Amino acid sequence: MAVPSHGLIHELRAIFIVWQRDMMRLWGDKARLVSTLLQAFLFLFVLGAGLSAAVRGGAGGANYKTFLFPGVIVTGILFTAVFSAISIVWDREFGFLREMLVAPISSSSIVVGKCLAGGTIATLQSVILIAFAGTVGVPYKAGLIFGLAGIVFATSFAMTAFGLVLAARVKSVQTLMAFVQMMLLPLTFLSGSLYPLGVATPEWLNIVARYNPLTYAVTASRELVVHYLPKDDPTVQLFFPLTWMGWRVPGWLDVLVVIAVGLVLLTTACAMFSRTE
Repeated sequence: MAVPSHGLIHELRAIFIVWQRDMMRLWGDKARLVSTLLQAFLFLFVLGAGLSAAVRGGAGGANYKTFLFPGVIVTGILFTAVFSAISIVWDREFGFLREMLVAPISSSSIVVGKCLAGGTIATLQSVILIAFAGTVGVPYKAGLIFGLAGIVFATSFAMTAFGLVLAARVKSVQTLMAFVQMMLLPLTFLSGSLYPLGVATPEWLNIVARYNPLTYAVTASRELVVHYLPKDDPTVQLFFPLTWMGWRVPGWLDVLVVIAVGLVLLTTACAMFSRTE
Protein backbone atom coordinates (compact mmCIF):
# COMPACT_ATOMS: atom_id res chain seq x y z
CA MET A 1 0.00 0.00 0.00
CA ALA A 2 1.41 3.38 -0.97
CA VAL A 3 2.14 5.79 1.87
CA PRO A 4 1.04 9.37 1.15
CA SER A 5 3.99 11.68 0.60
CA HIS A 6 4.65 14.44 3.05
CA GLY A 7 3.86 17.95 1.89
CA LEU A 8 2.16 21.16 2.90
CA ILE A 9 -1.26 20.07 1.60
CA HIS A 10 -0.89 16.74 3.42
CA GLU A 11 -0.06 18.47 6.72
CA LEU A 12 -2.86 21.04 6.30
CA ARG A 13 -5.31 18.18 5.79
CA ALA A 14 -4.04 16.53 8.97
CA ILE A 15 -4.47 19.81 10.88
CA PHE A 16 -8.03 20.10 9.58
CA ILE A 17 -8.89 16.53 10.61
CA VAL A 18 -7.60 17.08 14.17
CA TRP A 19 -9.56 20.36 14.33
CA GLN A 20 -12.69 18.72 12.94
CA ARG A 21 -12.51 15.84 15.43
CA ASP A 22 -12.41 18.25 18.38
CA MET A 23 -15.32 20.24 16.96
CA MET A 24 -17.36 17.04 16.64
CA ARG A 25 -16.41 16.12 20.21
CA LEU A 26 -17.76 19.48 21.41
CA TRP A 27 -21.06 18.86 19.60
CA GLY A 28 -21.41 15.58 21.48
CA ASP A 29 -20.53 17.12 24.86
CA LYS A 30 -22.74 20.20 25.16
CA ALA A 31 -22.70 19.93 28.97
CA ARG A 32 -19.09 21.17 28.99
CA LEU A 33 -20.03 24.28 27.04
CA VAL A 34 -23.07 24.96 29.22
CA SER A 35 -21.14 24.57 32.49
CA THR A 36 -18.40 26.95 31.34
CA LEU A 37 -20.93 29.54 30.20
CA LEU A 38 -22.76 29.22 33.52
CA GLN A 39 -19.58 30.05 35.41
CA ALA A 40 -19.04 33.14 33.25
CA PHE A 41 -22.65 34.29 33.81
CA LEU A 42 -22.22 33.87 37.58
CA PHE A 43 -19.14 36.09 37.55
CA LEU A 44 -20.78 38.68 35.34
CA PHE A 45 -24.31 38.96 36.73
CA VAL A 46 -24.04 37.67 40.33
CA LEU A 47 -20.59 38.95 41.32
CA GLY A 48 -21.03 42.03 39.13
CA ALA A 49 -24.39 42.89 40.67
CA GLY A 50 -23.06 42.36 44.17
CA LEU A 51 -20.08 44.67 43.75
CA SER A 52 -21.65 47.30 41.50
CA ALA A 53 -23.15 49.24 44.41
CA ALA A 54 -19.83 49.46 46.28
CA VAL A 55 -17.88 50.48 43.20
CA ARG A 56 -20.55 52.94 42.09
CA GLY A 57 -20.27 54.76 45.37
CA GLY A 58 -16.49 55.09 45.13
CA ALA A 59 -16.22 55.84 41.41
CA GLY A 60 -18.96 58.35 40.74
CA GLY A 61 -21.61 56.00 39.35
CA ALA A 62 -19.33 53.60 37.45
CA ASN A 63 -20.97 50.38 36.28
CA TYR A 64 -18.85 47.54 37.63
CA LYS A 65 -20.51 45.01 35.33
CA THR A 66 -19.35 47.03 32.32
CA PHE A 67 -15.83 46.98 33.72
CA LEU A 68 -16.06 43.28 34.53
CA PHE A 69 -17.36 42.20 31.12
CA PRO A 70 -14.08 42.09 29.12
CA GLY A 71 -12.28 40.31 31.97
CA VAL A 72 -15.01 37.66 32.14
CA ILE A 73 -14.90 37.25 28.36
CA VAL A 74 -11.15 36.52 28.43
CA THR A 75 -10.86 34.45 31.60
CA GLY A 76 -14.14 32.63 31.02
CA ILE A 77 -12.64 30.74 28.09
CA LEU A 78 -9.54 29.52 29.93
CA PHE A 79 -10.96 26.19 31.06
CA THR A 80 -12.50 25.59 27.63
CA ALA A 81 -9.17 26.19 25.92
CA VAL A 82 -7.14 24.06 28.31
CA PHE A 83 -9.75 21.28 28.23
CA SER A 84 -9.09 20.98 24.49
CA ALA A 85 -5.49 20.19 25.41
CA ILE A 86 -6.49 17.87 28.26
CA SER A 87 -8.40 15.72 25.77
CA ILE A 88 -5.09 14.61 24.28
CA VAL A 89 -4.34 12.76 27.53
CA TRP A 90 -7.57 10.83 27.04
CA ASP A 91 -6.40 10.08 23.51
CA ARG A 92 -3.14 8.76 24.93
CA GLU A 93 -4.90 6.52 27.46
CA PHE A 94 -7.21 5.02 24.83
CA GLY A 95 -4.47 4.58 22.24
CA PHE A 96 -5.77 7.10 19.71
CA LEU A 97 -2.76 9.39 20.18
CA ARG A 98 -0.42 6.51 19.32
CA GLU A 99 -2.34 5.95 16.10
CA MET A 100 -1.99 9.63 15.21
CA LEU A 101 1.73 9.68 16.01
CA VAL A 102 2.49 6.66 13.81
CA ALA A 103 0.51 8.16 10.93
CA PRO A 104 2.55 9.73 8.09
CA ILE A 105 2.11 13.23 9.50
CA SER A 106 4.26 15.37 11.75
CA SER A 107 3.45 15.68 15.43
CA SER A 108 3.43 19.45 14.93
CA SER A 109 0.30 19.12 12.76
CA ILE A 110 -1.48 17.44 15.68
CA VAL A 111 -0.42 20.22 18.05
CA VAL A 112 -1.44 23.01 15.64
CA GLY A 113 -4.79 21.31 14.98
CA LYS A 114 -5.45 21.05 18.72
CA CYS A 115 -4.57 24.72 19.28
CA LEU A 116 -6.78 25.87 16.41
CA ALA A 117 -9.64 23.77 17.78
CA GLY A 118 -9.20 25.21 21.27
CA GLY A 119 -9.18 28.73 19.84
CA THR A 120 -12.26 28.09 17.71
CA ILE A 121 -14.30 26.53 20.51
CA ALA A 122 -13.44 29.30 22.96
CA THR A 123 -14.24 31.98 20.39
CA LEU A 124 -17.65 30.45 19.68
CA GLN A 125 -18.31 30.44 23.42
CA SER A 126 -17.29 34.09 23.71
CA VAL A 127 -19.72 35.05 20.93
CA ILE A 128 -22.56 33.76 23.12
CA LEU A 129 -21.36 35.97 25.98
CA ILE A 130 -20.86 38.97 23.68
CA ALA A 131 -24.53 38.65 22.71
CA PHE A 132 -25.34 39.80 26.28
CA ALA A 133 -23.01 42.82 26.11
CA GLY A 134 -25.86 45.31 25.95
CA THR A 135 -27.32 44.08 29.25
CA VAL A 136 -24.20 45.29 31.10
CA GLY A 137 -23.77 48.62 29.32
CA VAL A 138 -21.31 47.51 26.62
CA PRO A 139 -22.29 48.91 23.19
CA TYR A 140 -22.90 46.67 20.19
CA LYS A 141 -20.26 47.90 17.76
CA ALA A 142 -18.83 45.81 14.94
CA GLY A 143 -15.26 46.86 15.71
CA LEU A 144 -15.70 45.98 19.37
CA ILE A 145 -17.27 42.57 18.67
CA PHE A 146 -14.65 41.51 16.11
CA GLY A 147 -11.85 42.92 18.24
CA LEU A 148 -12.95 40.96 21.32
CA ALA A 149 -13.33 37.80 19.25
CA GLY A 150 -9.80 38.23 17.89
CA ILE A 151 -8.32 38.72 21.36
CA VAL A 152 -10.22 35.70 22.65
CA PHE A 153 -8.94 33.54 19.79
CA ALA A 154 -5.32 34.59 20.36
CA THR A 155 -5.63 34.03 24.12
CA SER A 156 -7.35 30.64 23.86
CA PHE A 157 -4.83 29.52 21.22
CA ALA A 158 -2.02 30.37 23.65
CA MET A 159 -3.76 28.67 26.60
CA THR A 160 -4.41 25.52 24.56
CA ALA A 161 -0.71 25.43 23.69
CA PHE A 162 0.05 25.88 27.40
CA GLY A 163 -2.16 22.91 28.20
CA LEU A 164 -0.40 20.84 25.54
CA VAL A 165 2.97 21.65 27.10
CA LEU A 166 1.66 20.18 30.37
CA ALA A 167 -0.03 17.25 28.61
CA ALA A 168 3.15 16.27 26.74
CA ARG A 169 4.65 14.79 29.90
CA VAL A 170 1.67 14.12 32.18
CA LYS A 171 0.24 10.62 31.73
CA SER A 172 -2.88 10.87 33.92
CA VAL A 173 -5.95 13.06 33.41
CA GLN A 174 -6.33 13.43 37.19
CA THR A 175 -2.76 14.67 37.57
CA LEU A 176 -3.15 17.09 34.67
CA MET A 177 -6.40 18.47 36.10
CA ALA A 178 -4.60 19.18 39.37
CA PHE A 179 -1.85 21.04 37.51
CA VAL A 180 -4.43 23.00 35.53
CA GLN A 181 -6.32 24.09 38.63
CA MET A 182 -3.06 25.06 40.32
CA MET A 183 -2.03 27.21 37.34
CA LEU A 184 -5.29 28.72 36.10
CA LEU A 185 -6.52 30.16 39.40
CA PRO A 186 -3.40 32.31 39.99
CA LEU A 187 -3.38 33.36 36.32
CA THR A 188 -7.01 34.47 36.64
CA PHE A 189 -6.80 36.30 39.98
CA LEU A 190 -3.47 37.97 39.15
CA SER A 191 -4.66 39.29 35.78
CA GLY A 192 -6.88 42.12 37.04
CA SER A 193 -9.91 40.53 35.39
CA LEU A 194 -12.09 40.90 38.50
CA TYR A 195 -10.74 44.19 39.88
CA PRO A 196 -8.95 47.27 38.52
CA LEU A 197 -5.18 47.27 38.69
CA GLY A 198 -3.54 50.60 39.49
CA VAL A 199 -2.97 52.95 42.38
CA ALA A 200 -5.59 51.26 44.56
CA THR A 201 -3.87 47.85 44.47
CA PRO A 202 -0.63 46.89 46.27
CA GLU A 203 2.52 47.52 44.26
CA TRP A 204 3.60 43.86 44.47
CA LEU A 205 0.33 42.88 42.80
CA ASN A 206 0.92 45.35 39.96
CA ILE A 207 4.44 43.97 39.49
CA VAL A 208 3.28 40.34 39.38
CA ALA A 209 0.48 41.27 36.96
CA ARG A 210 3.02 42.63 34.48
CA TYR A 211 4.61 39.17 34.26
CA ASN A 212 1.27 37.43 33.76
CA PRO A 213 0.53 37.05 30.02
CA LEU A 214 -3.19 36.85 30.74
CA THR A 215 -3.04 40.42 32.11
CA TYR A 216 -2.21 41.70 28.63
CA ALA A 217 -5.24 39.93 27.11
CA VAL A 218 -7.53 41.35 29.81
CA THR A 219 -6.06 44.85 29.45
CA ALA A 220 -6.33 44.78 25.65
CA SER A 221 -9.98 43.69 25.74
CA ARG A 222 -10.82 46.22 28.46
CA GLU A 223 -9.09 49.04 26.58
CA LEU A 224 -11.11 48.08 23.51
CA VAL A 225 -14.36 48.34 25.48
CA VAL A 226 -13.33 51.68 27.00
CA HIS A 227 -12.58 52.99 23.49
CA TYR A 228 -16.23 52.48 22.52
CA LEU A 229 -17.70 53.93 25.74
CA PRO A 230 -18.69 57.61 25.92
CA LYS A 231 -15.80 59.71 27.18
CA ASP A 232 -17.87 60.96 30.12
CA ASP A 233 -18.84 57.43 31.23
CA PRO A 234 -17.76 57.04 34.91
CA THR A 235 -16.70 53.43 34.19
CA VAL A 236 -13.67 54.81 32.31
CA GLN A 237 -12.28 55.86 35.70
CA LEU A 238 -11.83 52.20 36.64
CA PHE A 239 -9.49 51.50 33.74
CA PHE A 240 -5.76 51.70 34.43
CA PRO A 241 -3.53 50.72 31.48
CA LEU A 242 -0.39 48.70 32.04
CA THR A 243 2.87 50.61 32.30
CA TRP A 244 6.50 49.59 31.92
CA MET A 245 8.71 51.88 34.02
CA GLY A 246 6.15 54.65 33.69
CA TRP A 247 5.56 54.12 29.94
CA ARG A 248 1.97 53.29 29.00
CA VAL A 249 1.75 50.02 27.08
CA PRO A 250 -0.46 50.59 23.99
CA GLY A 251 -3.30 48.19 23.22
CA TRP A 252 -1.68 46.82 20.06
CA LEU A 253 1.40 45.85 22.08
CA ASP A 254 -0.80 44.05 24.63
CA VAL A 255 -2.18 41.93 21.79
CA LEU A 256 1.31 41.38 20.38
CA VAL A 257 2.50 40.06 23.75
CA VAL A 258 -0.37 37.55 23.81
CA ILE A 259 0.44 36.39 20.27
CA ALA A 260 4.16 36.11 21.05
CA VAL A 261 3.48 34.03 24.17
CA GLY A 262 1.17 31.80 22.14
CA LEU A 263 3.84 31.22 19.47
CA VAL A 264 6.48 30.42 22.10
CA LEU A 265 4.16 27.93 23.81
CA LEU A 266 3.18 26.41 20.45
CA THR A 267 6.84 25.93 19.50
CA THR A 268 7.55 24.38 22.90
CA ALA A 269 4.58 22.00 22.61
CA CYS A 270 5.62 20.96 19.09
CA ALA A 271 9.17 20.24 20.28
CA MET A 272 7.96 18.23 23.29
CA PHE A 273 5.56 16.10 21.26
CA SER A 274 8.24 15.57 18.63
CA ARG A 275 10.48 14.07 21.30
CA THR A 276 7.54 11.99 22.55
CA GLU A 277 7.09 10.65 19.04
